[in-house]
Amino acid sequence: MDDESRYEAVRSRDARFDGVFFTAVTTTRIYCRPSCPARTPLRGNVTFHASAAAAQAAGFRACKRCRPDAVPGSAEWNIRADSVGRAMRLINDGVVDREGVGGLARRLGYSTRQVQRQLTEELGAGPVALARAGRAHSARVLLQTTALPVTEIAFAAGFSSVRQFNDTVREIYDSTPTALRGAARTPAGGDGIRLRLAHRGPFAGRQLFDFLGRRAVPGIESMDGTPGSRRYRRTLALPYGHAVAEVGERGGPGWLECRLRLSDVRDLTAAVQRLRRLLDLDADPHAVLESLGADPRIGDLARATPGLRSPGAADAPELAARAVLGQQVTVGAARGLAGRLVAAYGKPLPEPSGTLTHLFPAPEALAQAELGELGMPEARRAALRTLMAALADDRIALDPGADRDEAERSLLALRGIGPWTAGYLRMRALGDPDVFLASDAGARQGLERLGGTPADAERWRPWRSYALHHLWNSLAPQESSPRP
Repeated sequence: MDDESRYEAVRSRDARFDGVFFTAVTTTRIYCRPSCPARTPLRGNVTFHASAAAAQAAGFRACKRCRPDAVPGSAEWNIRADSVGRAMRLINDGVVDREGVGGLARRLGYSTRQVQRQLTEELGAGPVALARAGRAHSARVLLQTTALPVTEIAFAAGFSSVRQFNDTVREIYDSTPTALRGAARTPAGGDGIRLRLAHRGPFAGRQLFDFLGRRAVPGIESMDGTPGSRRYRRTLALPYGHAVAEVGERGGPGWLECRLRLSDVRDLTAAVQRLRRLLDLDADPHAVLESLGADPRIGDLARATPGLRSPGAADAPELAARAVLGQQVTVGAARGLAGRLVAAYGKPLPEPSGTLTHLFPAPEALAQAELGELGMPEARRAALRTLMAALADDRIALDPGADRDEAERSLLALRGIGPWTAGYLRMRALGDPDVFLASDAGARQGLERLGGTPADAERWRPWRSYALHHLWNSLAPQESSPRP
């Protein structure tokens, strides 16, 4: 897009571009999302920025009406596999806050200078500024949804001092922390942190919650309620502690309701990002529908279910273990195996939360486990141990910033890991929107019903993962392929 087409998007308040770019008004020194309902500013008073951090670095404050800092992330980072895309996924996961810019650079395999230059050239802000924008958003959420003292919130959000926290909040929101808390829409206190998980475009919630519900592993996941008003709950192992997360199927226009119970509030950013990846909330359903909806083979399915998501993973090693458990068995059988694995090797919560009792076993625990109680063939038990050992000693990386091609090559080099498992992990654990599992039984059945062949999938790039989910969803649950 050039600036004139961006301005046209602002004039039409096109929500498709929320998070793709930000609009800054030079006369008011305020920046907004493109769909802001306020009066459209004159073209001569408008500049455009590739990130909220760039607008903040240029001296603009966040609009209090449209809250541009809370929009879904740009879907571009899901598609791109280059260093900038990988860096953005890692920054969103809180790596800079936990490990610094040096840690980010090491994960990417570049020098800190290269990372700074690449991000600044594309986004108008370096890794520190991008992380700072995320900290400010976390601080606002904590101020408005918890009763924590302001000083605790400052450090929980990742700030190094209370003064830095106060200065940042005043600069970005033109308000003091106390005033932000007073303006909270949600009463402070209560059981956990309540927040809204934003998404763009249509949202096929029934299909997503069906997918998660069929695979919910006893002890770490549950699905309660009736279709249309279900609540998905799960445990999360996080950098500083653990969490119990709850997401409702019925949200509002552009958001889902979420509640987080964190053992350490410093994990807020990581918990939110892992839920966003699991639920594929940063997707661009408009772009997916525009591409797949025009296809002669899969177009009817795409138009019938706009907003279909390609679920990711809340914990990549967990999904890796479940993928091996699910090889050559049904969804129900894989779920049962995973439940027994959790009961035998999972870490118990300090106290149960309903039916949630454990965290999924860590790779280190499974790498040395006998696994005899699972009743699986020794070859699959060996494959599971081998994969967990590779993840435990960092020979394979499945984090948000991993190189997808390198990860897939490393997975295929392991004994017992074939193309289906490697591709499934690339699609879900690494969030690749362009994976088609040609050997998958459900994919073949879906294609046969459409009168198609695997060659048709080449036309569905770069959205083959979504096409695959359309094929799976075209089948009755009992006909779906054996995938975890």
